[in-house]
Amino acid sequence: MGKIARVKICFVETESLEEEFFRAQLGGGHELTFVDGLEEAPADVDILSVFIHSKVTPEFVAAHPGLRLIATRSSGYDHIAVAEARARAITVCHVPSYGENTVAEHSFALLLALSRRLRESLAAYASKRFSYQALRGFDLMGKTFGIVGTGRIGLHAARIARGFRMEVLAYDVKTQPLVAATMDFEYVGFEELLRRSDVISLYIPLLPQTRDIINRETLALCKRGVVLINTARGGLVDTGALLDALESGQVGGAGLDVMEDERVLQQDSTGIIAGEIISHIQQSDSPEEALPLGERVEELRSLVQDSRLISRANVIFTPHSAFNSTEAVARIDEQTVRNIRQYLAGTPVNLVPRDAPGPA
Repeated sequence: MGKIARVKICFVETESLEEEFFRAQLGGGHELTFVDGLEEAPADVDILSVFIHSKVTPEFVAAHPGLRLIATRSSGYDHIAVAEARARAITVCHVPSYGENTVAEHSFALLLALSRRLRESLAAYASKRFSYQALRGFDLMGKTFGIVGTGRIGLHAARIARGFRMEVLAYDVKTQPLVAATMDFEYVGFEELLRRSDVISLYIPLLPQTRDIINRETLALCKRGVVLINTARGGLVDTGALLDALESGQVGGAGLDVMEDERVLQQDSTGIIAGEIISHIQQSDSPEEALPLGERVEELRSLVQDSRLISRANVIFTPHSAFNSTEAVARIDEQTVRNIRQYLAGTPVNLVPRDAPGPA
């Protein structure tokens, strides 16, 4: 493809400082629009830049026939209908590397909060009921840290774990024996990792074969009291299975930056359910647009489970913010500008894989 002249670029889910940066970098030669949600995107947009909460569906793609590039400001791309975009000759790119240290550090922030029972300690202070015995935590040194996925983030997590003098096990469909020997960790099978680990941390993408990889059967293989950390994708974990395992004590604690329905991390579930009921009533006059009843009930059931999960004292949660450091956001924005410029120059970079799944 040749070099492209002036275009209309729409950014979704940006902050004020990001808007200033993108205007300074791209506004001189192109028409820029900044909106809060995809529903506000102009119909004639040429380039769309989204973040993790914006689901670019097949319907959105079809409704924007002039769209040429979707540039997500994230490493994940399961919120984009990649197959449909490609079928319409729309290029899709992402930011594959921006925060391997950032996300790995956040994993340990969650783990340390669990190991030293920070949520319970804060609650004890608020209620003025304090007991050393009730708030006693555990050391990381000497424990076994199981890493599922040894990409950039997983390897950085291994470095941190070794710094705590933990034993490190790893599972990946593609092993790196030389890296493992150099960094002093051991590759094992998935079931062996489950059986031996005191802490299991997930660093894999959400694919059809990885959805609910943590489920009732796999949790039953784990040590009793295992700690689960998930900063990857909510769909990797069967929420109902995790909730039951926490209630039975099979899982001792969970540190979650992602969930199946992440609305509960940012809004009270009662408000969400009320909104769903109103939406259902509004759609009752247009049955072709309404979700089937079974799907809606399942969605609400999942929502209630997620809400119950994060209310537990032995669950530490953050609202999909593992990426959120000053340095990492700057790297994301800089790479996004590069992705757009490279596309406009006719040499696109950081294209998502051809077999990428669409929005869940």
